[in-house]
Amino acid sequence: MNVRKIFAERSMFKGWYVDTGLLVSIILLWGLGLLLLYVCSADYAMKAFSNPHYFINRQVIMSGFGILVMIVSFVVPHGIIRRFLPFIMIGTFVLCILPFVPGFASPRNGAHRWIVLPILGDTFQPSELSKIAMVLFLANWFDKFIKKPEDNYRSLFPPVFTLCLFSGEVMLQDDFSTALLIFAIGFLMMYVAGARLGRLIPFMFLAAAAMLLFVFTSDFRVNRLIAFINPDYDTHGYNYQTAAARTAISDGGILGNGFGAGLERIRLVPEIHTDYIFSGWAESMGFLGVLGYFCILGFFAWRGYSLMIESKNKFSALLAFGLTSIIVVQSLLNCGVVCGALPVTGITLPFFSSGGSSLLATCCICGLLLGISYRNRVEDIDEV
Repeated sequence: MNVRKIFAERSMFKGWYVDTGLLVSIILLWGLGLLLLYVCSADYAMKAFSNPHYFINRQVIMSGFGILVMIVSFVVPHGIIRRFLPFIMIGTFVLCILPFVPGFASPRNGAHRWIVLPILGDTFQPSELSKIAMVLFLANWFDKFIKKPEDNYRSLFPPVFTLCLFSGEVMLQDDFSTALLIFAIGFLMMYVAGARLGRLIPFMFLAAAAMLLFVFTSDFRVNRLIAFINPDYDTHGYNYQTAAARTAISDGGILGNGFGAGLERIRLVPEIHTDYIFSGWAESMGFLGVLGYFCILGFFAWRGYSLMIESKNKFSALLAFGLTSIIVVQSLLNCGVVCGALPVTGITLPFFSSGGSSLLATCCICGLLLGISYRNRVEDIDEV
């Protein structure tokens, strides 16, 4: 390795070699998310906290922390991340246990997803880290230990076992949506890494059976499933939020009602500043605004998946694919839930939903992706 490569690995600020398109799409999604959060949360924040800026102030503060997280994840060399990956996995696993430990737990509505952060006086959702940790683990595993994952089942047992372990832990927190997302991204990464679909199908059936068992052992989840199948079921209870969101979306029409007066429908959507914030975007900007959002998300996906093709090593390629897929798949799942195309899961919309845990995880993902783009360009220059 020459001197320039060593310097490039240790100092990420030498030159402007990041993917400009990726950076622009991140800034656009981030900025639009802050704007929409203010519009959608002001009324509820005024009623609950007598301060219309309550949620946007929190989000701006967390954005400051998010920028620091993004810089750190951008700067740290991948070699160091891989060296400390066992500690990252163990630490993430332990953090996901803390929501059940008295003194750390902060249960809400029967779910044990959050832990208390005494220093910050706030809560944190450890399952957000599980998504990133699993992508790092799978990218490292298939690059370092598996050369031909299609050869036999035994080569897939360690990654599948780890995937089931972390997903099961998250599922026990009553966070079914995040567990499902981890499963989906994990199997996609294994397939992209070279595992034959025929080898994965038995594991997929077992995972599907476990998830169905989990769903049908809870009256709450069963009622949500019934509400999805039958939109007229319990319209003042389980179906109320979805019905109100649909009304807000349809009220937006083609051009929307704008970011100002006239946004009456979003006030009827419970907790619109979190999982259902996309309905506020649809009412404000209309069909054309929704189309614009998907264009920006599609551009982000294009630039993120392009990093996989440009990467010179398997670890970076799989990492780029997994991280991009987290943002894209989670965004599509959230939009599907809000539109009523998918059962209610409680999954957030990256960049838009209020919540420090989701925002910090999203910033970490973006920092890692920008770091991959930087390294790809530095390696291209060194080869000239």
